[in-house]
Amino acid sequence: MRQSRWTPSIVPADEPTVYLVADDFGRAGSAWRETDMESADLETVIQDLLAGEYRRPIKVIAFNTSERWSEDVSGAIAREIQRRCNLQLSDVPSYLREFVDRDSPQDLQQFSLRLV
Repeated sequence: MRQSRWTPSIVPADEPTVYLVADDFGRAGSAWRETDMESADLETVIQDLLAGEYRRPIKVIAFNTSERWSEDVSGAIAREIQRRCNLQLSDVPSYLREFVDRDSPQDLQQFSLRLV
């Protein structure tokens, strides 16, 4: 009898891209933060970062199991946080400063307006 090497996938088709944040808890260590499946999208993660839901974010990864890929998207997230703060003419929150400084290129760093 011939045996097949094919095994059915346990991953549902057309899964959305998931974003997870690694957070630094100081002496307690660091961990990938738990999140609801419905709250693991890009916009929610950015809003949660800006709202202070993470203590000291280290890294953000994105993955899509149905498309079989994963990627460190920390730089893109840091640039978006900087962009949003620039548009609002506000400083990057102190708890995100290290993350943004590390992962955002200098040409996107906060600009200041000269008063005339």
